[in-house]
Amino acid sequence: MNTLNFSRFSSFFIALSLSLLLTSCYTKKDIIYFQNAKNFETIVDTDTFKAKLKIGDILNINVSTLDLNVTKPYNLIEAGEGARLIDYLIDAEGNIDYPVLGKIKLVGLSIEEAKELFKKKFEDGQLLKDPVVMIRIKNYRVAILGEVQRPGVYPITSERISILEAIAMAGDLKFTGRRKDVLVVRDFNGSKTYTQIDLTNKEVFNSPVYYLTQNDVVYVQPNNAAVSSASGDARLGIITSLATLVLGFAVFFTR
Repeated sequence: MNTLNFSRFSSFFIALSLSLLLTSCYTKKDIIYFQNAKNFETIVDTDTFKAKLKIGDILNINVSTLDLNVTKPYNLIEAGEGARLIDYLIDAEGNIDYPVLGKIKLVGLSIEEAKELFKKKFEDGQLLKDPVVMIRIKNYRVAILGEVQRPGVYPITSERISILEAIAMAGDLKFTGRRKDVLVVRDFNGSKTYTQIDLTNKEVFNSPVYYLTQNDVVYVQPNNAAVSSASGDARLGIITSLATLVLGFAVFFTR
């Protein structure tokens, strides 16, 4: 190999290395959220989202009145150590089996609607006067997967959570996360919906999946650089080995 060919090979190897480096670079548009939001712009939240009760939800229900004794039949305590109210599972038909009242269909109702239903049943049956009903979903959780700092399943203690809050719980997206098509998988009684949202666009606040429901799955896809890096690590090792071998031959034959 003469000096000219060796020089050409060196130039090729340098160009190849630069191209590999460039594929792992990120631009501002790849990373920044809400890029089209204007300074001092006001977005009115018209979302009236309320989580709907689903089959498989586990509910904690507490009923109280001025006379605590009359509510005892409705606030059953679990047997064993510690005083803890029993939980109620929404079965495959969408019902719970509640003391005295029997089967109550709750699937598809919001928490507030379920409270009103209980109050109506108590008052219409002249069972309780001015009852206060508290209902909480005990298994409200969301799964956050993919290119986030801490993927996992997160329990939710409030009655609703936005996708931004959920992502924050998971430590935010990695630089390798694709912000323009984050996938939300939602299950409602056996029917799954798949919705993609763009976190770089302010319209995310108007998305039907901006507020997450119980058992939603948020998946952040890897961007092109991450995919190239994953598949390129092996190629880079091969290229480096070949380059070392060729350089060795070049040095040997140009002595």
